[in-house]
Amino acid sequence: MRFPLSMTAGMAGYIARNKMRPRPEWQVNAAREADDANPFRILRSEATPRSRPHPMIGKRFPLVLMLEPLHACNLTCTGCGRIREYESSMRDKLSLQQCLNAVDECGAPIVSICGGEPLLYPEIGPLARQILARGRHIYLCTNGMYIRKRLGEFSPDDRFFFNVHLDGLEETHDIAVERKGVFREAVDGILAAKEAGFKVCTNTTVYKQTDMNEIAALFELLRQYKVDGHMLSPAYGYSAVDDREIFMTRDDIHEKFKDIDELARRYPLNTTPVYQDFLKGERELPCTAWGNPTYNVKGWKGPCYLITDGHYRTFEELMTRTDWESYGEGNDPRCEHCMVHCGYEPSAALGINARFMDNFRLLGWALS
Repeated sequence: MRFPLSMTAGMAGYIARNKMRPRPEWQVNAAREADDANPFRILRSEATPRSRPHPMIGKRFPLVLMLEPLHACNLTCTGCGRIREYESSMRDKLSLQQCLNAVDECGAPIVSICGGEPLLYPEIGPLARQILARGRHIYLCTNGMYIRKRLGEFSPDDRFFFNVHLDGLEETHDIAVERKGVFREAVDGILAAKEAGFKVCTNTTVYKQTDMNEIAALFELLRQYKVDGHMLSPAYGYSAVDDREIFMTRDDIHEKFKDIDELARRYPLNTTPVYQDFLKGERELPCTAWGNPTYNVKGWKGPCYLITDGHYRTFEELMTRTDWESYGEGNDPRCEHCMVHCGYEPSAALGINARFMDNFRLLGWALS
């Protein structure tokens, strides 16, 4: 199976329950309250006509919590916005209790522990154990360099994945992270985790210069370590990192991912077939920004992982004080070329713009 049975069944049940009975306190709609102190904020032109509201606009609930205990990192990756946007709070970190409160408040069945580099977080071991004790699934997103050093603080569990970021083979990846030797250390971390019985997947960001044949070669190299899956997402130029030389337009993305079906046939991609259709330009999906909320040292980041128009004290404030209808393609110019998985995979999971055979495709994909 592509995912543990507990994850597949748990997520299916969670989505069904919440689609039938969404939490009413999360469905209040309010006008956007922008953070005027945010230097990356771009105001939407009122002359721009709005696109249709998301079909789930009145039934909002989270699928994956993006938990950022700290933004400190041992690398300065070219496409990373966190080390730029949160430069003033780089030394700050959440307490263990703050992290757990966010997990409880949000209630999402999957927690992506990211950052920064989460293996720099002093209490990462206790944090993982207590999240697992709450019945959640964890993807710990890491550059892999500290896996071997801190591996003893974790125990193998079907609900726990190390998610190692690799943007290509050795030369390409080391250029992307701006330091030689990182690729080898990351692969060594993967090897250590697999030898210790952990589940490991990889996360790859595809830039304008990315050679998709190299990505296939990367997955082929990792096959020997029995890596459990691969996540792929196109890079997108957002407010904190606006370098159009490396980021793609929608047309660029369609061209880059035109052969993704062949890649998915040969390797265990964790991107759903529906999202793959979206990347190829064969169907439309609306953005579900609330599906993957982000919590960090400044609070609940709104509206999404990439854009910051404000930080909220509580999850309910994020859900009810964000003007969700003002975002997405056709509503906000910052969203025009965005097709990243954290915004659109939730819509695929929710069955938005579904086709007759989608359920059979998704079932076969999940069981493969």
